[in-house]
Amino acid sequence: MSAQIWVLGGAGRSGRSIAAQLARRGLTAVLVGRDANRLHAAAERTGSETLLAPSLAAAASEIRQRRPGVVINTVGPFTATAPEVVDACRAAGSHYIDLANDVAALSAAFAMHDAATQAGHTLVTGAGFGVTATESVVAKLCQGRPAPLRVRVDMVPSIAMEEGTAGEALISTLLGSLEGRRITDGRLAPTRMFSDAVRLTLPDGSQVTTASMPLGELLAAHRASGARHVLSASSEAPSSPAIRAMMPAVSTLMRWERLRSFTTRRLARVHVKAKERPRDHSWGHAVVIWADGETREGWLRLGDAQEYTGTVPAEIARLLLAGEGRPGAYTPAALFGPALAESCGAEYLLPQPGQR
Repeated sequence: MSAQIWVLGGAGRSGRSIAAQLARRGLTAVLVGRDANRLHAAAERTGSETLLAPSLAAAASEIRQRRPGVVINTVGPFTATAPEVVDACRAAGSHYIDLANDVAALSAAFAMHDAATQAGHTLVTGAGFGVTATESVVAKLCQGRPAPLRVRVDMVPSIAMEEGTAGEALISTLLGSLEGRRITDGRLAPTRMFSDAVRLTLPDGSQVTTASMPLGELLAAHRASGARHVLSASSEAPSSPAIRAMMPAVSTLMRWERLRSFTTRRLARVHVKAKERPRDHSWGHAVVIWADGETREGWLRLGDAQEYTGTVPAEIARLLLAGEGRPGAYTPAALFGPALAESCGAEYLLPQPGQR
């Protein structure tokens, strides 16, 4: 196994961001993709190397042969790409990181824990803003404490949008979240999509509305806390009554695989205009309630959520190369604790009881 760090989908925005963060840590990325022109342009901007792979199968074959130290997968949908890449990493003894943020992808990753442990390699899923920011706050609030009764996490991203297309990774994550889910009595259970809307006052005094959205942070918060009841919410969830009323029908339609695939491909090509960040900071938020009624609240403050999604996998890759991981399948804070979020440039704000 070499000390190389490969970034699959390296010409995309996430890949370029990861490569830039690796360079800041004195590490060189190998950008892997199928478009030579885009790869070389990205490599020039980030001081990276390139590897042309016309397909995911070709990239997996290269992993088996060249045995990189760490492979970072930015290619969605992760339910489709992760199994093949993880299998190649397991055979090569390479560590694996991805940016998955949906319940199905994280569940599949956790199911690989025993195989990863036996192979002696580390699998880290959810190494982006949403999972890392929210589970880190939960882990911080629950340190040294018994399992709470209830947890609610809210992610409030602030992202500067580049002009371009939405991409299949984002669209597949959003479509995969159209069926409402929460943790009830320790198990995944159905719930009404975009329900439980709350108007949050952020620590800077501004306000946002968040509503339930069962992304990967639902599972991560459950595993970080051991709580019997967990709800995940996002400021990206539409909160209007009209949209909430439409969701049962839309969710039913999206269960048809052909329709979901068609919709994903079409929406992935939608042109997105460039726009500035909506606020100065992105936030991860959690409220934790114990059976005796004790309630603790916490925030994680950081900058652009997309930039943080580049920083987290880069820092994890550095730690894994340094031998600081352990075999198995994990989310970021589950493997490295709540201090990881701070090492990536975020700051905890933990109000005392009675404060906001």
